[in-house]
Amino acid sequence: MSAPQTLRRALGPVDLVLLGVGCVVGAGIYILPGVAAAEYAGPAVTLSFLAAGAACGLTGICYAELSTAMPIAGASYSYVSRAFGPGAALWVGWMLTLEFLLAGAAVATGFASYLQSLLRALGHGLPAALIQPSMGSPVGMTGLHANLTAFLSLMLIATALVRGVRESARVNTALVVVKTGVLLVFLGIGIGHVNPTNWSPFLPPSEGGFRFGVPGVLRAASIVVFAYLGFDTVATAAAEARCPARDLPVGLIGTLLASALLYALVSLVLTGLAPFRGLDVPDPVAEAMAAVGYPRIGILLRIGALTGLASVMLVNTYGHSRICFAMARDGLLPGCFMRLHPRHGTPGLGIVLAATLAGLLAALFPIGVLADLVSIGTMVAFSGVALSAMRLRVVAPDMARPFRIPLGGVRAFGLWLGVVPVCALVVSVGTICIVLAGIGQQAASGRPSAALFLLLYLTAGAMLARRQSRRRRGEGADRGP
Repeated sequence: MSAPQTLRRALGPVDLVLLGVGCVVGAGIYILPGVAAAEYAGPAVTLSFLAAGAACGLTGICYAELSTAMPIAGASYSYVSRAFGPGAALWVGWMLTLEFLLAGAAVATGFASYLQSLLRALGHGLPAALIQPSMGSPVGMTGLHANLTAFLSLMLIATALVRGVRESARVNTALVVVKTGVLLVFLGIGIGHVNPTNWSPFLPPSEGGFRFGVPGVLRAASIVVFAYLGFDTVATAAAEARCPARDLPVGLIGTLLASALLYALVSLVLTGLAPFRGLDVPDPVAEAMAAVGYPRIGILLRIGALTGLASVMLVNTYGHSRICFAMARDGLLPGCFMRLHPRHGTPGLGIVLAATLAGLLAALFPIGVLADLVSIGTMVAFSGVALSAMRLRVVAPDMARPFRIPLGGVRAFGLWLGVVPVCALVVSVGTICIVLAGIGQQAASGRPSAALFLLLYLTAGAMLARRQSRRRRGEGADRGP
């Protein structure tokens, strides 16, 4: 039996919305509201979630036009390649790989922590040697150890993905139903115990820097944008959508609307249940329920967190493998990333390799300090999408666009300066600047890990870009004049 040469179109609009929600609603809703409220925005973290959702929505509209015009694997990487060529696309793909690698590792680490928390609540627990990363371990811990729990969780996810997109979508649907049901239980119980005095002041006065006030809300928005990462995975599924022109806009916008509503409600109830300064804990949702007399509901919330994190790992690994598929197709990564499974029609080896790389990061390193870098990778991709939408309106005006960006625009500087893509670009670049300022503050205060990691990663990207440039020049010389 010959191996299939194209990905199978098996996803409808509901599948795509659930795929997006599966990746978006996870660690962000169980962890980030507490951290962002306690450190930056107070109860106004709800505004930060809405602002981040609106910012992603601007880019989502650009994704909708490009994904329906070019329903192929690769999403932002493929759009930038068509609009600006392989050099620019390489950098977008490289930063997307950063996003997916770190996000996958961070979520797997969170999954392992929540699993340990649940097992301990039930009177059991995993050995510390199977849950602690090799680097940055607690003082006094010796012997061989690695977060093998996180690594193995990603390997199980990869196994499900290799079996096929249709089967993976069924698994994701089950996980989304469970985690959404648990969050609705939290909202149903919590809303009756909200203490309005916890919302006063709703926007705490500034304490300097990015701590509270309007700067704090903006800084919190740049952090909680991590909570929306994954909605663009819907665009990476373009090659597997049954009717891209109809299904992709529904999947993209539907994912953002559903996620933004859920985030806003959860963060509002959370800060109404407990004083916001005490929410900087690993499981703020469970802590808030305990504060109002429901400690046993914590077990249910931990189960919801585990299902949420599992669905995020599934969709994150899916998106990562499709980006690698597109880059391998263009010769930027080894061909093994685009080799399709002869039976299931999925890039099986690429899926396993993507999951393995993220799993190794989770097993060896504490990822939390690098979380900001995930947002940088995403905002670089978002900027590329906005610019590609503006460029392709000029260089490919006759391209069929079943969905078109609304509100119009003008042509200038070789671009179509549409209202929506320009706003998306400004927001994306502004978010990058805010995050870089935060990383700079961390380095100045003696925490240079994120800055050093970013520098090393960009250096590796520059080396890859130089190699590819030499290869293209060599191919041009071989073809002759």
